[in-house]
Order: sequence, then C-alpha cells, then structure tokens
Amino acid sequence: MEELLVTIAKGLVEDKGAVSVTADAPDEEGIIVYHLHVGADDMGRVIGKQGRIAKSIRSVMKAAATRQGTKIAVEID
Repeated sequence: MEELLVTIAKGLVEDKGAVSVTADAPDEEGIIVYHLHVGADDMGRVIGKQGRIAKSIRSVMKAAATRQGTKIAVEID
C-alpha cells in the first residue's frame, strides 16, 4: 500500500526526493492511517483545487485497501 501511495504522489510532484510515507499501527477499528509527506512547494499539486486530487488519491487508496480486505485512511502532511 505504501508503494502505491508513493508512486501516485511521485507522479504529481516536482521534488520526487521529498516524497515519503509513514504508516501508523491499526487503531481499535482496524484502520491504518498513512501519512503522505511532500515538499512545501508541491503541497498544492497534491491537494489540488478544492481538494479534488486529494479526494481522488484517497478514493484509489481505499479501493486498493478494500481489495486487500483492510481499512485505511490517508492524511497529507
């Protein structure tokens, strides 16, 4: 899952070296939270106008997690 998130983010940003992902341990509901970190200059590219790109990233990640039988959330830091 982390590789998928990194691949999506690297396709959007200019500074590919600043992209990193950390994952929290599953909470009591079994949800794993992934934190996407990008450079300050690329934050707007990842979020998009009115958060549309961020919503799309979350949708793709949730679909992939559903196929694996897990629950996830994505936060962009």
